[in-house]
Amino acid sequence: MNVDRSVHIHPAAKLRARNIIAIASGKGGVGKTWLSITLAGALARRGRRVLLFDGDLGLANVDVQLGLTPAADLAGVVTGRVGFSEAICSYQAGGFDILPGRSGSGSLGRLPSDRLGMLRLGLVQAARSYDTVLIDLAAGLDQSVRALAATAGTGLVVTNDEPTSITDAYAFVKAMLRDNPEADQRIVVNMAETQSGGLRTYETLRNAAHNFLGVEPKLAGIIRRDKMVREAIRRQTPLTVRHPNAPAAMDVDKIAAHLML
Repeated sequence: MNVDRSVHIHPAAKLRARNIIAIASGKGGVGKTWLSITLAGALARRGRRVLLFDGDLGLANVDVQLGLTPAADLAGVVTGRVGFSEAICSYQAGGFDILPGRSGSGSLGRLPSDRLGMLRLGLVQAARSYDTVLIDLAAGLDQSVRALAATAGTGLVVTNDEPTSITDAYAFVKAMLRDNPEADQRIVVNMAETQSGGLRTYETLRNAAHNFLGVEPKLAGIIRRDKMVREAIRRQTPLTVRHPNAPAAMDVDKIAAHLML
């Protein structure tokens, strides 16, 4: 991986940038990648320079959801075939840049710690050229996921109203607080049938965190269930481009607005 040799490599715990946002979930299927793409588009529409980093080598699908065939990707970066900046491509339709992953190419969890550290350093260096860097993390809690999440100044933990999703979101918050007690973890409730239902889901998670962890993660936002989401995914187009006034798109735009404060 090509990096700026003039930059001192700090201890892993200090490889962090305030403008990096990690988007996580304890389990798959809650709309984490969709949120990453939609949030990137919402921030771009608000004039932000955005990089979307697909942080999953095993099940990467940002490029699939957008119908892209990138010339370079994260697999090339971690093996040293291309530099970090060389793997970044512009997604003009959404107004943001992407560093794509490659589905089926292996797990970041298999990377040696020094190579994972260089990847984190590349992210922090890249963040200097953007207003916001979004990391679409792999689902789960393996070492690489936690290492990339620790690079972020803010974490968005995505859940829905399913008990397993809430439990896994709680487990992710717990793990990140163990790594960094000052971690800024916020909750996004996705696919809520109603605003009040989304609030109940959030309260369930907040109460568990308060009772067992002594913290109360903030609510980043509630995203309503919206049939236009599935239609946009089928069309491999961001919801912010295809249906910018759809309820879910407006909900994500509210999250973007709060993140910019």
